[in-house]
Amino acid sequence: MELAQVRLLVTDFAACYRFYAEVLGLRPQSGATEGPYEKFSPHAGSAGIALQGRETMAGLLDELGETATGHRSLVVLRVDDLDAYCEQITSRGATLLRAPAPLTDRMRVAYVKDPEGNLVELQEWLLLG
Repeated sequence: MELAQVRLLVTDFAACYRFYAEVLGLRPQSGATEGPYEKFSPHAGSAGIALQGRETMAGLLDELGETATGHRSLVVLRVDDLDAYCEQITSRGATLLRAPAPLTDRMRVAYVKDPEGNLVELQEWLLLG
């Protein structure tokens, strides 16, 4: 078994596409800016994040036609230099919910939300000295 991707159901596909591609800097697979589907990959590793238009999935599962409420997901991205990355994405329009700070003795994290309210954790792993 292999994890192919984490797929987020979104209502405003274009806004979410811009966020993951232009703000976070992930690489889109096909350039389908209006959806209903697009996969994004980081510049390293094999895991991916995909966006799926909620209306498309609602055609398959009626319950997905309802508006999502509350926090239903947490996307985690690991970066080498958390402070530099946070500076880059805030200059491109991201708003930090929490500035870079230690989570444990081995990790620093910061948090942002995408246009649909999905939480994104940005993490930097620390070397124990």
